[in-house]
Amino acid sequence: MRKLVTTGLGIVLSLATCGLVFAAEGGTVKSITGNLRDGLCNTAMGAQGPSHKKCAITCATAGIPVVMVEKGTNKSYILLPAKDAEPLPKDVIDKMEDDVTVTGKVYEKNGTNFLQVESVK
Repeated sequence: MRKLVTTGLGIVLSLATCGLVFAAEGGTVKSITGNLRDGLCNTAMGAQGPSHKKCAITCATAGIPVVMVEKGTNKSYILLPAKDAEPLPKDVIDKMEDDVTVTGKVYEKNGTNFLQVESVK
């Protein structure tokens, strides 16, 4: 009986650990086309477009969140770096206010969309 309980407990713990690993990885890889905007100026002041590019690059370099507005929808994604404690890639920041395609893992949490950048074209 004891061997059966121990085996059952081992199986339950293994399944729980696998579930935690899969939950931590999460996200679905997608390619999304849209426009890169800085989260502060665009949200608070409506600033966007070629005339705002220099300011958007300055804000993104300073750490202001970069928002990807998906083309043809009202859907926005806050961009996340590929790894913790790293900035967004320079090729993302250099393309502020441009139409681009970003590929990466998409997450949704509490009604907010996130896109973890793997590549940008």
